[in-house]
Amino acid sequence: MRRRTLLSASLGLGALLGAAPVVNSSARLGSGALAGLTLYSGSGLAFGTTVTIKVLHDDAQAADAAIQYALQQVKLVDALMSLHQERSQIFQLNRRGSLQAPDKHVLHVLAFSQQLARLTAGAFDITVQPLWDLFSRAKAQGTLPTPEQIAATKPLVDWRRLEVSRQQVRLRGAGAAITLNGVAQGYAVDLAIDALRDRGVRHALLDTGEFGAMGRKSRDQQWALGIGHPRRHDALSAVVGMDGRKVATSGDYATFFSPDYRHHHIFDPATGDSPLELASVTVVAPTGLQADGLSTAFMVMGAEKSFALAARMPNVDALLIDKSGALRKTSGFPELQT
Repeated sequence: MRRRTLLSASLGLGALLGAAPVVNSSARLGSGALAGLTLYSGSGLAFGTTVTIKVLHDDAQAADAAIQYALQQVKLVDALMSLHQERSQIFQLNRRGSLQAPDKHVLHVLAFSQQLARLTAGAFDITVQPLWDLFSRAKAQGTLPTPEQIAATKPLVDWRRLEVSRQQVRLRGAGAAITLNGVAQGYAVDLAIDALRDRGVRHALLDTGEFGAMGRKSRDQQWALGIGHPRRHDALSAVVGMDGRKVATSGDYATFFSPDYRHHHIFDPATGDSPLELASVTVVAPTGLQADGLSTAFMVMGAEKSFALAARMPNVDALLIDKSGALRKTSGFPELQT
């Protein structure tokens, strides 16, 4: 389910390696530390990547328990929404064309996805999975799909053909399939942050592939993330101050089907191919679900429509980088000066 590796957490969150969950890695803080608090780290595997969490706490056992609880929430989302785990509800939906008694988390994410599809006039569409499958099969053969193959697959992509109720989810049309890769990691951030808060954590930074934070890193420093340049992997385009909102990035470089990044994992349902204008989008929003979904939608919509929509949405800001490397951002984007 991994979609991108744009945000560098080196400014606030160091990744921990290892396949099994790792907790209780503590560190002494400098003179600017929040009184009585120690930094604890934990990690585990989900979404095909390493999920990492850092918390500041005054009790090692409580910190470990909170981290473990948050990791459980992340893994729950992955288990429900994975495209590849046979027991996941999305895998079963795509295989059978219908899903009985959908889990409440799946229903919530599907309902949000349908709302976002309406809001963006279909630019965000979770039924693009047949296009992904088409391009993936072509790539395995060292080529790209023909225009005729794309035209034949496009009719399978239509968010309005997904029927969602508490009793059943149904895909209308043989060969239809969905992907929640554009929202699941953001939703996992929301659940994990809530889990940490429920366990009494007040200062934390979390990375599921998208990012969330609470409180501060120290008295003198907020949590911060470096936004990598979409073409120069050793350079940053900006540094984001984590102000309590969630952060997500989509880019054309994460998974691509042609070396010029012209064809990649984000699809415009209107064309059946990748959008041409933007190289990357970073969105800051009140929830991870919003940030994640909007970062994908904005890639498809392009700069002007994206800025217009962001202006209508409370506490949503964005940083857009086009194919030439030009950078544009909304006035409220929380960029830190370095």
